[in-house]
Amino acid sequence: METARQGEAHRPDLGDEEYRSEEALPQLARILSSRHGFKCTVLFAVNPADGTIDPSVTSNIPGLESLAAADMMVIATRFRALPDQQMRYIDEFVNSGKPIVGLRTATHAFAYPKGAAGPYVKYDWRSTEWPGGFGRQVLGETWVSHHGNHGVESTRGVINPEYKDHPILRGVEDIWGPTDVYTVTHLTAESKVLVHGQVLEGMKPTDRPVSGPKNDPLMPLAWTRSFTGSRAGPRASSAPRWGLLSTFRTRGCGGSW
Repeated sequence: METARQGEAHRPDLGDEEYRSEEALPQLARILSSRHGFKCTVLFAVNPADGTIDPSVTSNIPGLESLAAADMMVIATRFRALPDQQMRYIDEFVNSGKPIVGLRTATHAFAYPKGAAGPYVKYDWRSTEWPGGFGRQVLGETWVSHHGNHGVESTRGVINPEYKDHPILRGVEDIWGPTDVYTVTHLTAESKVLVHGQVLEGMKPTDRPVSGPKNDPLMPLAWTRSFTGSRAGPRASSAPRWGLLSTFRTRGCGGSW
């Protein structure tokens, strides 16, 4: 998030029934707004039948037009199939040259039914037209597999010494999350891996690293890369792959979030 400044608009996008982004991202927005002065707008997956927040509804995130005034987008969605009138705002932002932060399942943010047609079906994580869809083309990777044993082996974040002084890592002391490491196989050479994911034997931060090939080599966990959109020059995107409700301790933040 080093590209944003205090007072700029920052808009989290969420719709993820797996990792509870409808709970985590409002907390993140509150921290950013109350402690750091950002103007944040949080959008939710909404059931059109009764107007309730419902992350299991994959085809409706109202309010996406607010992206037109946003300076950064944080996206934490999973397998969405949004209608064209909503997707066009995401597409315009993706191609605007503004920064994007993708969390966890944002690598497979979109999934359309087999045989679907339209200008944004290429965003699908399985796309062959735009290989790997939004995840691989914009963030650097799409869904591949669980590298750690899901729900059994948690993740320790290991800071890459090459980038220990990177602005994104300023003040970071300890990274652990109860979710597992994802498999990452397609990052380009220009991607900067800030943190690697170490698979642990259990679900506590004090558990030991798993021995063997799972941790040799370590998988990328958080990285940055540039994406050249159709209407702008190269822009920064980043993709932290730990779970949304992870423990992320930083100096001066008054706790873990």
